[in-house]
Amino acid sequence: MIKPEYRGIASIEGSLLVIEGANASYNELVKIRLDDGREVIGQVIEVSEKYSVVEIFGPSLGFGRENIGVVFTGDTFKFSVGKDMIGRVFNGKGEPIDVDLPIKEEERLDINGLPINPYARDLPNDFIETGISAIDGLNTLVMGQKLPLFSGSGLPHNEIVAQIIRQASIPGKEADFLIIFAGIGITYDTYLYFMKEFNKTNASSKLISFVNFASDPSIERIVTPRLALTTAEYFAYKEDMHVLVILDDMTNYGEALRELSSAREEVPGRRGYPGYMYTDLASLFERAGKIKNKKGDITQLNVVTLPGDDITHPIPDLTGYITEGQILLSRELFNKGIYPPITPIGSLSRLMNNGIGNGKTRADHRQVADQLYSAYSLSLNARMLSSIIGKDSLSDIEKLYLDFGEQFEKKFINQGRDERRDIEKTLDIGWELLSLLPESELTRVKQEFIDKYYKVKKS
Repeated sequence: MIKPEYRGIASIEGSLLVIEGANASYNELVKIRLDDGREVIGQVIEVSEKYSVVEIFGPSLGFGRENIGVVFTGDTFKFSVGKDMIGRVFNGKGEPIDVDLPIKEEERLDINGLPINPYARDLPNDFIETGISAIDGLNTLVMGQKLPLFSGSGLPHNEIVAQIIRQASIPGKEADFLIIFAGIGITYDTYLYFMKEFNKTNASSKLISFVNFASDPSIERIVTPRLALTTAEYFAYKEDMHVLVILDDMTNYGEALRELSSAREEVPGRRGYPGYMYTDLASLFERAGKIKNKKGDITQLNVVTLPGDDITHPIPDLTGYITEGQILLSRELFNKGIYPPITPIGSLSRLMNNGIGNGKTRADHRQVADQLYSAYSLSLNARMLSSIIGKDSLSDIEKLYLDFGEQFEKKFINQGRDERRDIEKTLDIGWELLSLLPESELTRVKQEFIDKYYKVKKS
């Protein structure tokens, strides 16, 4: 039932309305009406015995306490979803911004979703092929996984995200694969870049985009990922699709969370972020997964930029506790001209073993990945030793590892921005590089795989 209009506005502080005497509920949606006919929406973000605090979706410029009426709808923020959303672009409030064409509503869902019962969760057991060797070969993205991409200011995470959106597929299940991209606090130039990249291929035929600009209100940065995940839940669990959700950038989300917490004068936690940030992030990340007896699933790949390249910063630190690994970009590789600058050292996909081998990929996949990790680690040791005592003072095997490391970065990690490698190509490149080393050094690979692949590459 619609509640009466309130005129008891105690104060207006930026985008916050403090309302006296209202019987409101947390997360309740409100309509804010001005005497000149304008209407905007807001959301209740704090409730006490005497006051309710409402965050406005939009600027409060021109608002006066005397000309505002607030109507509490008695409902939460709900979002209309439907199959004709595919190929469309929406803003941070869920409104179409590509063409003036409404969505045919098939369901109307609460954007806060419902937590997945841990007992109902199923183990992820298949993989998404991104076409990028450093991910597919060494840090495989598994369907139903939540895997963050840790980057730094100026590193090409947006380029990597665009490449994944253009190239990603699920072998044998392409028709049921959908990508949902949520740009959180991005600039208009970045938005234009993504739209240009998506139009290079037929990516829009498997893509739904939500865009929240840096100039938009902070509350929209809180809402945008929830809109994306609500849409994902509809397509995964109602339409039986395999959905990859990309949230870019969760650091902007965390900053918005801190800004709203500060405006509400809450007691700050570590580095000024609210003490409930872990719980808030978990409420988003834990919406990924597979559910028993459901054909669809939700996978998350979330960009987190590291302020000052500090991986111990609260946002990446808490993200690491909740998610199942991380893909780490290296400034050193970037400065060497390597793209994508994904470093194997520090990167990890904890569910990789569930998504490879057993017919999903080649049987040698896990062992090739382990051997490449080991060899690259030894090459870095040789590189450090060479910088101290000189290359000529290295042993013959150390020189081989030194050469292996250079070739590994140039041929395996490095690839073109429009180059798509399937998993077979990635593993073949891995064997080509391992064949630079003596067979006796391949201690992490079974002899049957050495006989099949190593000798072929050496011949």
